[in-house]
Amino acid sequence: MSTYLQDLTVRLATGVSLLPAELRERHSNYLLLAQSSDGGFRGRMGEESDLYYTAFGLRGLSVLGGLYGEPAERAAGFLRSQLGSRQTIVDFFSLFYASSLLQISAGIDIFSESDPAWRGQVAEFLGQLKRDDGGYAKAPEGHAGSTYHTFLVMLVLQLIDQPIPDPQSIVRFLSSQQAEDGGWREIRASKRAGTNPTAAAFACLRMMDSIEEEIQEQTIDFLCEMQTDEGGLRANTRIPIADMLSSFTGGLTLQDINAFEEIDVDLFQQFVNSLQLSEGGFQAAVWDEAHDVEYTFYGLGCLALIENHRADRRQG
Repeated sequence: MSTYLQDLTVRLATGVSLLPAELRERHSNYLLLAQSSDGGFRGRMGEESDLYYTAFGLRGLSVLGGLYGEPAERAAGFLRSQLGSRQTIVDFFSLFYASSLLQISAGIDIFSESDPAWRGQVAEFLGQLKRDDGGYAKAPEGHAGSTYHTFLVMLVLQLIDQPIPDPQSIVRFLSSQQAEDGGWREIRASKRAGTNPTAAAFACLRMMDSIEEEIQEQTIDFLCEMQTDEGGLRANTRIPIADMLSSFTGGLTLQDINAFEEIDVDLFQQFVNSLQLSEGGFQAAVWDEAHDVEYTFYGLGCLALIENHRADRRQG
């Protein structure tokens, strides 16, 4: 059975394949040049490669059809070098997603020589993050569940082919995280809902087949309110400026509900294109003076959502 992330990768790759060849080549070259000598990828300020940015670099190459050959072999070397390092849940997710992409795209299994019991050991560690509220905390010392980290734990468990324990407790946790405006909060103490925790919560419920019609309508209403005059989606109601991350996660969620047309798609596209650099890569928002592989993936993802939407309209 395919996982949420495998399905997402295929969907995005399908949309990206509909983009002009020159655009795909430009962004492929950008990502290939961003790969470090150790095979990993680094952020804007980082001097060393890390798992977080390496996962985004490989996600971008994967949807562009460029994750194979020497770049894939180099990336595998970096990921193997990280197997024994102390990792956060974000690093766990990045490692397992990156390794999954390598196996699917290039046939490389970085765990081929690992202890056969490693999957159960990872699941046991993740179980230590479960809290009484039904969610998963960011770290073992955390006192309460986090919407985003609950999402990450569920993704990791899918990637390592382990069951999700007590899914109904997660449903109850997510219900407690929903705000009056229909969106979801990241943590219990948050004063307002946000686009990204809303996308994470909706994806969790979707993975557990627990989406009710009322929740769909509330999610649509909330996310449509997040579109700004720029065309992109903002992170929450206190932030007036749209960003590429929120635009991707919110747009993806709307497309999952078959409601992408509820936003102004032409304006959405204008926003995405305004942050696309002529030499390849994407910026995060209008205030951004730099670029990186993370936002390049989000930019490609947004373009894929647009292409898939228009392809569906032509066929329907």
